[in-house]
Amino acid sequence: MERKFYILKAGSINNLSLKEGELPEPAEYEITVEIKSIGLNFADIFAMLGIYSATPKGKFIPGLEYSGIVLKKGNSVHNVSAGDKIMGLTRFGAYATHLNIDADYVVKLPVEWNFEEGSAFLVNVLTAYYALIELGNIQNGQTVLIHSAAGGVGIYANRIAKKFNAYTIGTTGSPAKTDLLKKEGYNDFIVRDKNFKQVLQEKLANRELNLVLECIGGKIFKQSYEMVAPQGRLITYGSANFTPAGNRLNLFKAVYNYLTRPKIDPLKMINTNRSVMGFNLIWLWDKKKQFAQMLNEIEKLNLEKPVTGKVFTFENLPSAVKYLQSGKSTGKVVVKI
Repeated sequence: MERKFYILKAGSINNLSLKEGELPEPAEYEITVEIKSIGLNFADIFAMLGIYSATPKGKFIPGLEYSGIVLKKGNSVHNVSAGDKIMGLTRFGAYATHLNIDADYVVKLPVEWNFEEGSAFLVNVLTAYYALIELGNIQNGQTVLIHSAAGGVGIYANRIAKKFNAYTIGTTGSPAKTDLLKKEGYNDFIVRDKNFKQVLQEKLANRELNLVLECIGGKIFKQSYEMVAPQGRLITYGSANFTPAGNRLNLFKAVYNYLTRPKIDPLKMINTNRSVMGFNLIWLWDKKKQFAQMLNEIEKLNLEKPVTGKVFTFENLPSAVKYLQSGKSTGKVVVKI
């Protein structure tokens, strides 16, 4: 018997409903996983609210990443065996105690990692890697501005950037998170407020801003882009300013944020020699070879374990979602089963 949290209808986090059911046998290329830990992402929240472009139609199970133990495997699965500890990705469906998944989307859990750490790794590190290396073309010694620097993606972005001897400036919305930024080795940090652009200018001093990892949106996006040096790149992969404070989407505020969103003039991009690139990791889902290649390159970087933040029980998963939504978290919010 399996248990799963469904969203019966997108539009509110309160629509999460716990159901029981039977899981079918794994197909030829699938494995059955007993999930031990679930990693939460802001994409989960946007999907539940119905403002994520990849949200399934109708009833669906949220969740993009997890770790667990292989229970069964299809006849054509050769990369893992029953009993193996794994971590994996899924295009929705991870808010569950069990899951059938294509075996190409799992990797073995490092021996020294626990399940919570395994569920906190793949989405964050792939997002940071794709932004910095595949799109950002980071070069040795560049200056990199990383927003939401104390979150899962921000932490790995800093760690990867440091492999290129980058000078990193992290931003956060709370002074309470600055100790973590110091511990993670950021060269400098900014607590975002109405004076953000002026403070960034002071922090940069005579440095050129070569790369920005942007996930806030609104004025922060605009001001960050204005500070990018010629030949620099801003990589955007989220828009946290659309995250509602309550359980439902504030339609008026969302429309206002949408209508007042920054607009980039292509002609000015040419004149200033700056680039903006955007991506959503889920659209790489069908690119199995690219996923495998990136994971191989990530392994070579020899990165440290993920930083896990607050841990919730499976029964309290809705509370975990609301905690992530609050913006108070550092590292990765995970749900332990």
